[in-house]
Amino acid sequence: MDGDYVMILTTLPGEEEGKKIARTLVEEKIAACVNLIPRLTSVYRWEGKVVEDNEVLALIKTTSSKAEEAMKRLKELHPYKVPEILALAIKNGFKPYLDWIDESVSK
Repeated sequence: MDGDYVMILTTLPGEEEGKKIARTLVEEKIAACVNLIPRLTSVYRWEGKVVEDNEVLALIKTTSSKAEEAMKRLKELHPYKVPEILALAIKNGFKPYLDWIDESVSK
């Protein structure tokens, strides 16, 4: 179980865009689940200026074997020029939930 699962984090400009991308990743069986957390405030440096934006945080759960494909597809779908795409290994979790992730993504 150790290291077989990944959570990918990304921020998006709005809920509708987030839902579209989430639905695509789940329908294509690249991700088991995508949680969208609205009303996130991001403060960051972009093109020499400090910027503040309202965004949506997406938490994408998948298997390690699908992580590269998920990140590639996310980059294709993402509206940002340089999207935040971070993959975090899931070291442990509730086994029935992790089994469900396995069942939900294509092998």
